[in-house]
Formats: sequence, C-alpha cells, structure tokens
Amino acid sequence: MKDMNEIMMNRRQALSLGLGSMAALALAACGGGSSESAAPAEGDAAAADTAAIKVGLICLHDENSTYDLNFLNAFKEAMATLGIAEDSYMIKTNIPEGQECYDAAAELADAGCKVIFADSFGHEDYMIQAAKEFPEVQFCHATGTKAHTEGLANYHNAFASIYEGRYLAGVAAGLKLQELADAGKLKGATPKMGYVGAYTYAEVVSGYTSFFLGAKSIVPDVTMDVTFTGSWYDETAEKEGATKLINAGADLISQHADSMGAPTACENAGIPNVSYNGSTKDACPNTFIVSSRINWAPYYEHAINATIAGEAIEADWTGTLATDSVQLTEVNEAAAAAGTADKIAEVKAGLEDGSIHVFDTTTFTVEGKALDSYKADVDTDAAYEGDTEVIADGYFHESEYRSAPYFDLQIDGINLLDTAF
Repeated sequence: MKDMNEIMMNRRQALSLGLGSMAALALAACGGGSSESAAPAEGDAAAADTAAIKVGLICLHDENSTYDLNFLNAFKEAMATLGIAEDSYMIKTNIPEGQECYDAAAELADAGCKVIFADSFGHEDYMIQAAKEFPEVQFCHATGTKAHTEGLANYHNAFASIYEGRYLAGVAAGLKLQELADAGKLKGATPKMGYVGAYTYAEVVSGYTSFFLGAKSIVPDVTMDVTFTGSWYDETAEKEGATKLINAGADLISQHADSMGAPTACENAGIPNVSYNGSTKDACPNTFIVSSRINWAPYYEHAINATIAGEAIEADWTGTLATDSVQLTEVNEAAAAAGTADKIAEVKAGLEDGSIHVFDTTTFTVEGKALDSYKADVDTDAAYEGDTEVIADGYFHESEYRSAPYFDLQIDGINLLDTAF
C-alpha cells in the first residue's frame, strides 16, 4: 500500500497536470495555439474557458433542507449561466461537519475540481485542511470566519448582508402584528413574536435581532422570545420549539433553522410565519408571509470567473442588496397584511440609499442604555490582539470588517428562553 507522502505527491502532480491542461485548452480556444486560427467572438471564448473547468459543491444536508436547497438551486443556476455542463460539476450532499468534509473536498480535488464550495459553518476547519493540501485548488466556504486570519491564497469566506433581508422580513412581520392588533386578535396586550434558532452563534443572533428590529420599526412595543434547538436541521426539535413559543403566547413565528418543522407547526396552529431560505407557501398556504434568503449565484459566478481569469478571490466577500445577493420571496397576499409588498419596497430603497441602517443605535438599547461603542471580536485567530470598534456614524457596522456576522449583543425586548447551545 502506498504511504501517505506518495499519495499526496500523486494528488498534487495530477492537479498540476490538470491545471496545465486547462490552461492549454483556454489558450487553444483563444487562438494562441496556431497563428492561423481566427480569434473567436467574446462569448465563444468565455464558453471555451468555462468548458475547461470543473467545480464542486459540498452540502451539509440535501434538498430536504431549505438551507441546502437554497445553495443547490443557486449552484445549478450559476452553472447554467456560465455554461458549465453537468459533467463538469460535482455535488456532494449530506456531508457532516467533521472529517467527512475533508474527505469530500479531497475527493473533489482528486476528480479535477479547480473550485470547491462548502455551505456550512462547521465545514470550515476541514476546508482549510484541504486548502493546505491542494494549493492549486480554490476553496470557498460560506459563513466561515477564518479566511482573513489564515492568510491562505486559496481559501476564502463568503457571506451576504442577510441582516438587511431579515430586517425587511421583520417589517412584514410588524405589519401583520399591527393588523392583528387593529382587529383585536393579539393573544396579549402587546404584540409578541417567537423565534426558533439553531445555535447562539453571532450569525443567528444577528439574524434574529435584525428581524426583531424590522418588526419594531412598525410596532415599537413588540417583544420576542427565542428558543434554540442545538442543530441546524432537526425537524422534530424545530416543530417542538415553535409549538412551545406558540403556547407561550407568540402571535407570529420566525426561524433560523433549516427544516419545515416550525412552518408546519404554525400552519397547524393557524399562526403567521416568516420563513427563511425559501418559500413555504405550498405547504403552509394560510400562514406563510414571506421569506428572506441569500442568493449565492452571484458569488459562485464571481469565484469561478476569477479562477478562470487567474485573478485573486477576496479572503472575505460580502454580497449585498445591490449585488442581488439578498432577496425576499414573493409576498403571500393570502397571509400578509395589506400593503406589505409596497412597504418592503419602500424600506428596501432606504437600506440601499443609506437613509436606513438595520442596527441604528437609536432604535435599541442594551440593559436600558444606548450603545455608543462596541469592540467586536472580528479577528478570531489567537495571533491577533485587540478587538475592532464597529459602531460609527450612529450604527453598528455589520459584515464590513469580516463577511460573517459578528453582531452578538443581547438587546432589550428579546428574551432568550434557553442558551445551552
């Protein structure tokens, strides 16, 4: 049996040969192989370039997870846009956040993939391990935090300003709560929301806080209970969590968890629901209002095009409303309050022109006090000392110093029912 060093050498040799073949194909396509070849049209050259590349995607779950389905759909959309044929991309689903991720990444690299994407937070260390072994391959990881401190030329993090999408979804929730209040249908004296979260990571905290602030911009006296499941995908736990929140008096439920558990609980109980990562209208026609999601297609296209062109990919890339990386589904008029779509469009315009900021420090307090300074732990590597001031010009600057969210404050009005995860 070959020893590990020999296996590593063979892998690298194969990758080097693959890169040479890809460059030769691109050169020939551009007429560089013969002085008699006519230069092709720009579109033909682009097609030849994309035909010379293989791409891989690693997903934590499969299409049954709304989170992973969002990545899968965007990936296939990007492949179609770039003209990359089905036999030139590979997808690995149900890859746990463990050594299995490294194994999957290594298999994709061995198969000739020049760009490999992974979609889950816990994949990061294993993607970094693979990036160190395969320096000729670009590894792009969604939701991670370590690219800017690892300093690897072939390892990258990406996220989007989804807190803006969450805020817009919160506006839709606030309008529904106001409608319920006007009709005398609130469960209590003031509007109350519930939120099913996976973990107490900054990504989840940033998400539920921005959602809450969106609702609060419409109904200032709203409060929200949050429960955690300790899993990105656990349909039973998510359904139980939503049911617990409904029984505790929630008038509306949202979530940062990946299954249909919470939306189904809402449909069964007749409680309005704001979903995440995609529409649940087909399964929950009477309660689904709207959903925010990250559109990953622009990033896939950006990273692949950069690789083909031999250009550097940013260590941290943050998609925005302007890049079409943050989207809301179509509003379900059967469940939403009247005028929801128009109000979302109005607030979206304010976010885009800078007249509205999600984490405007005049709109929330922490332990009864206004916030004028906060040092965020943006640099997660032990070699980096000191934190970064992220409040300026009256608002918390989320996802500007690192793509992954770092808003981790506990603001007034939000009650955590459990913090074990």
